[in-house]
Amino acid sequence: MSRPSNPVIVIPSRLAATRLPDKPLAEIHGEAMIVHVWRRAVEAAIGPVLVAAAEEIVAEAVRAAGGTAVLTDRDLPSGSDRVYRAVQAFDPDGKHDAVVNLQGDLPTIDPAAVRASLAPLDDEAVDIGTLVAEITRDEERENPNVVKAVAGLAPGQAVGRALYFTRATAPWGDGPLYHHIGLYAFRRPALARFVALPPGILEKREKLEQLRALEAGMRIDVALVDTVPLGVDTPADLDRARALLAPR
Repeated sequence: MSRPSNPVIVIPSRLAATRLPDKPLAEIHGEAMIVHVWRRAVEAAIGPVLVAAAEEIVAEAVRAAGGTAVLTDRDLPSGSDRVYRAVQAFDPDGKHDAVVNLQGDLPTIDPAAVRASLAPLDDEAVDIGTLVAEITRDEERENPNVVKAVAGLAPGQAVGRALYFTRATAPWGDGPLYHHIGLYAFRRPALARFVALPPGILEKREKLEQLRALEAGMRIDVALVDTVPLGVDTPADLDRARALLAPR
């Protein structure tokens, strides 16, 4: 078992958001934000792209742009559960051997970063691949909203094993800190196992879903990329995304 040969990208999306209501439908230069994320995923060119929508209005926006959407139960507990349900409906025969879970609030993500998430799966021992970027701003080192991935990457090393994820400043001592980017490439059986697991003790304490996998003995490796994509959570973030995506 090496790198999967037939991945699918699934973008979970739901309207409920406290800081930016109806976030997936937020307008960016004439199109909904979820459509921009779908376009970045298509540009990654690693396989079909599916939006797992909790509401029909979001699915309709994606379909109107030419995309594929699956309607999922709006009461599912997490984006990973939504991704799993959608891919099971889209591909019940299991033809797609990996699932890339791409957040629906990353309209400026580099398609190359989406592709990079599969690199850790070159190692057959890895269940889940994800992304990190080196922290360069001092204020992010102490910010609990910036999740840190603890991984020992030697100079020039682009992929390595994740030992832990935390909101604390870690590890201690001289050396780089890594900002975790919440995009995951699951082997198909790993996704099924993950969503069947109960929430972990550390997951509930840190409020980090990926710790459930580590607590259960699953292996997560990280791929190092150059930049952290803009996550749109507030009106100010939306203004930044509009500026970054402005036609040139």
